[in-house]
Amino acid sequence: MSGVQIIAFALCFCGIGAIIAATVSNEWKVTSRASSVITATWVFQGLWMNCAGNALGAFHCRPHLTIFKIESYIQACRGLMIAAVCLGFFGSVFALVGMKCTKIGGSDQTKAKIACLAGFIFILCGLCAMAGCSLYANRITSEFFDPTYIAQKYELGAALFIGWAGSALCIIGGSIFCFSIAENNKTPRMGYTYNRAASAMSIRTKGCNGSADLKMPRAPPKHFDKNAYV
Repeated sequence: MSGVQIIAFALCFCGIGAIIAATVSNEWKVTSRASSVITATWVFQGLWMNCAGNALGAFHCRPHLTIFKIESYIQACRGLMIAAVCLGFFGSVFALVGMKCTKIGGSDQTKAKIACLAGFIFILCGLCAMAGCSLYANRITSEFFDPTYIAQKYELGAALFIGWAGSALCIIGGSIFCFSIAENNKTPRMGYTYNRAASAMSIRTKGCNGSADLKMPRAPPKHFDKNAYV
C-alpha cells in the first residue's frame, strides 16, 4: 500500500501545483480573434489583473486595485481558488503524516485515519478548483454565444484548462488515498496456529516405538536356566 499512497500523493502534489499556477495566471480569458478588429493586439484577463499585448511582444498589465468594483463572479472564483490552495496545503501535511512510508503519525490505525482524512481534503480541493474554473468558463461562453451582448467577446484561456487538469488530479489522488485505506481494512489477517510443545514422555515413546531417525539398539535376549535364582 505504500507504493499506492506515494502515487496518490504525487498526483495530488502535481494537481496542487497546477491549481496554484492557474490561480496566479492572467490568461483566464483572451480576446476572440473572430470579433476583434485589430488582430495584432489582444487582451487577456485573469483573477488579479488585466493585460494587453501586441505582435511586437510589448505587454502592459493593470491590476484590479479594488475589490468593490470587480464583478461578482470574479470574486467568487477568487474565493474558490484560494480555498482550493489552502485545502491542498493542509491535505499535503496530513498526507505526509498519514502515509505508511513516513515515521510520524503514531500507530498504523491512526495513520490510516489521517491518510483517509487527507484524501477527503484533496477531493474537496479538486472540487473547489473545478467549481471556480467552471463558473468562470460558464460566464465566458454565455457572453460569447449571446447575440445581444455587443461588448468585446472573449474565449477560454489556458489557465482554465490548467485548473481543470489540476482539480482532476487532486480528485483522482484523493480517491486513491481513500480506496487504498478501505482495501487495507478489508485485508484478512493471517491466523497463527499454536502447537503445544510435545512432552518428554511422547518424544521418548515415539523414539522407542519405531521412529525412522531414532533407532535405539536393543539388548540381546538373555536366557536364564531354571536354577538361575536358586
